[in-house]
Amino acid sequence: MSLVLLKIIRTLEHQNSYGWLGSPLERGRSSAIREELGVESLLLRVERSQMGWLGHLVRMPPGRLPAEVFRACPSGRRPPGRPRTRWRDYVSRLAWERLGIPPDELEEVAGEREVWASLLRLLPPRPDPG
Repeated sequence: MSLVLLKIIRTLEHQNSYGWLGSPLERGRSSAIREELGVESLLLRVERSQMGWLGHLVRMPPGRLPAEVFRACPSGRRPPGRPRTRWRDYVSRLAWERLGIPPDELEEVAGEREVWASLLRLLPPRPDPG
């Protein structure tokens, strides 16, 4: 996920949490508002959803189109410039940064449903910037 998209998600979440409280005098830090309301971070929900989908793709039987697309290596020429980040590369980097799972072990760990689900439940929220 790009930094621009991360900022957009945080901004939307921030604006939404202010809508819950009403008065500008009652506003505080977003993390304090989420804790008071018992709501998890939107960014955390997005990351859990993405990694949950990764586990689902890894466990799909051979021949299913989503799994085939996930495992495919595209051939042909790419446009000039910096290569676009593939979703697979993004999710493997996310699992490495957030769960400490190396990319070469990712499919093995995600293939075990109970283990993967427990790891996603224990996923800590990202620290609030600033």
